[in-house]
Amino acid sequence: MRRGDPEKPLLSKNGDIILGGVFSFHASWKDRTDTYMIKPLALQCISLNFRDLQFAQAMLFAIEEINNSTDLLPVVTLGYKIYDDCGSDARSAGVTLALANGNEIVSVPSKTPCTRPAHVQAIIGATSSSTTRAVSTVIGPFFIPVISYFATCACLSDKTKYPSFLRTIPSDYYQSRALAHLVKYFGWTWVGAIRTNSDYGNNGMATFTETAQQLGICLEYSVSFFRTDPSAKIQRIIDIIKASTSKVIVTFLARADFHVLLREFSYHNLSGYQWIGSETWIFDSRTPLNSSNNELFTEFWETLFSCKFKELKSSSDIQRECTGHEDMTGVQNSFIDMSLMPLFNNVYKGVYAVAHALHNILSCNKTCNKNVQLDPFTVLQHIRKIHFTTKEGDEVHFDENGDPAAKYDIINWQPKENGVVEFVTVGLYNPSLVQEKQLNLQNKYLIWARNSKQVPVSVCSEKCPPGTRKVLQKGRPVCCYDCIRCAEGEISNVTDSITCVRCLPEFWSNERRDACIKKEVVFLSYEDIMGALLTAASLFGACMTIGVILIFFKYRKTPIVRANNSELSFLLLFSLILCFLCSLTFIGQPSDWSCMFRHVAFGITFVLCISCLLGKTMVVLMAFRATRPGSNVKKWFGQTQQRLCVTAFTLIQVNICIIWLTTSPPFPFKNFKEIKDKITLECALGSVVGFWAVLGYIGLLAILCFIFAFLARKLPDNFNEAKFITFSMLIFCAVWITFVPSYVSSPGKFSVAVEIFAILASSFGLLICIFIPKCYIILMKPEKNTKKYMMGKKLVIAKGY
Repeated sequence: MRRGDPEKPLLSKNGDIILGGVFSFHASWKDRTDTYMIKPLALQCISLNFRDLQFAQAMLFAIEEINNSTDLLPVVTLGYKIYDDCGSDARSAGVTLALANGNEIVSVPSKTPCTRPAHVQAIIGATSSSTTRAVSTVIGPFFIPVISYFATCACLSDKTKYPSFLRTIPSDYYQSRALAHLVKYFGWTWVGAIRTNSDYGNNGMATFTETAQQLGICLEYSVSFFRTDPSAKIQRIIDIIKASTSKVIVTFLARADFHVLLREFSYHNLSGYQWIGSETWIFDSRTPLNSSNNELFTEFWETLFSCKFKELKSSSDIQRECTGHEDMTGVQNSFIDMSLMPLFNNVYKGVYAVAHALHNILSCNKTCNKNVQLDPFTVLQHIRKIHFTTKEGDEVHFDENGDPAAKYDIINWQPKENGVVEFVTVGLYNPSLVQEKQLNLQNKYLIWARNSKQVPVSVCSEKCPPGTRKVLQKGRPVCCYDCIRCAEGEISNVTDSITCVRCLPEFWSNERRDACIKKEVVFLSYEDIMGALLTAASLFGACMTIGVILIFFKYRKTPIVRANNSELSFLLLFSLILCFLCSLTFIGQPSDWSCMFRHVAFGITFVLCISCLLGKTMVVLMAFRATRPGSNVKKWFGQTQQRLCVTAFTLIQVNICIIWLTTSPPFPFKNFKEIKDKITLECALGSVVGFWAVLGYIGLLAILCFIFAFLARKLPDNFNEAKFITFSMLIFCAVWITFVPSYVSSPGKFSVAVEIFAILASSFGLLICIFIPKCYIILMKPEKNTKKYMMGKKLVIAKGY
């Protein structure tokens, strides 16, 4: 004995084979509180849903067309039983059982088997994913096919839970990904998300969120609600939206929930948001009309024509009385809105899928074998295998999950002057194509929020231009970042770069930090002010030395020139000219030859110079020793020995230079580190030991020369040259001792300038200290340039040594 009140179909018709239908003719129901003291009342449905009336009409149209066809199921009549589930999961389960068992109130004898054929062979429905899950869960164990025209939840593709479920609308798995790619296409990286708190909304939004994260899209907020939720919860959602900065809202909302949200937006005067929606409401341009009348067609007729079948109780009520013969010409109503035709076609294809399966089972040709015992499981297996084309050219078939091939039109709402919203197809998303061709949009036809033709901007942070990189803001999503300028020597040449790339060593970043430019090559050149000044000083020193040579040559027979070996004096002056000129080899672009020549020339010329000075100091010392009785110094330190001494000292330096050049010679080197934005061309030392050996040898000779000169400084003579040599050696040593730390610490071409300065300073010191006093006497005090004055106090100065 069945218990409870029987569920009666709202629409029914007898036939050889009965198909079931589950639609949401009402969008909601009245809240109630059961006390469990009395039997609960039946669910009281409200909010007439014109769209599902159209869905039901599409099912009736398809059945009528099949019944009138001689090609499909000839001599077989299809009947139907259609129920209203009011969008309630519980009511969906109840009407599904009514479709399965026929809803008869009979007593079953105890000896009669409880099993019998199903009352319907297939069910078309339901509308929402949640109600469809309820239907499929109840009917699944009986393997009665359930073909939904509007349930898109990807969860329904699970054949272990819903073995008899199929659908003629693609799964949300593809729609969610399509929405994410659409958002990415327009550059929206900061969006809000609102979903229906149901299987449809939760599962759809979960897939969207996952795909969005992969595409670099962030959700500022993600909230859910259901149309029967208390107003306080909806108000909290409104507050969240008001406080948000995103201007794009992605929704996975049931149509009725969307209308609840729109009313709240209108009440709070919220506008300027760009809505990105799913298929449930994208075709719907009307707000649903509320009603509490359970009589479907009375309610439908009264709503359609704004009239009442009952007498008016108030003279102030201007609504007229319904006659039942109202003219539909000129009526503007969502019921006669054909913009939903693609969705109605899903119902149409579902009915035809069942019909084709039955046609094959019954072996229909010109007639059908009505003796075949229909079994829902057999019907299900045949539906899974069908593949046909409708008269409109649409292919109908199902994959292993019971899903059709996915393909989506992209619809843009475009308000017209009369207030009517036109649904304009502006693109297509086809996931079966390669990824770069899946989304095809015609941007020029798009109308955005507030009738703008400019794509709205919805980002947490503006794009980082080239020359900057993104740095995430602490504690915020990855779409919220600061743009930090690239460091010197680094660039980024793309928008929203997460890193800056360091330029190659020979390049440097430009001022905008978006390109690497070739570094300026710097070296001490003749065009530089510093190079020009040093060149001038070098040439002046050489010319000054030549002038001294000319003076000495003119007065070569005078005592002051002949004193202390005039030959060494001329050789010393010649070496000083070379010292001044060798500094020029340090100026200009370094090359293999110039790098080797500059250090060799410097080392040899200075050794030659110091060797001459050493010879002169030794001459002074030995000259006074030669005057002592029995001394044979003159024999061991004559002119020949002096020449050999200078030659030997110089040859030692020459050998050091040869060893240096053959083992590890100096070479031109690009220094990238001294000046970060320039390339300094300089001469690398090659062998550091070789360089310091050359300098060390010069220093050794200078110290010896200084010691000998210091010892000879107080020897009696009106013109004792040792005093001037001592002073010149003090200057020489001071210059080169100072040179070492200055050379090491000076960057780039300045180290070369320091070395040139040391060469010139020491050369000028020798020239001025040793020869200028002599030139002064020769030119200005000729009376002192006599043998008598030179010898003074009857002391003898060696001549010709």
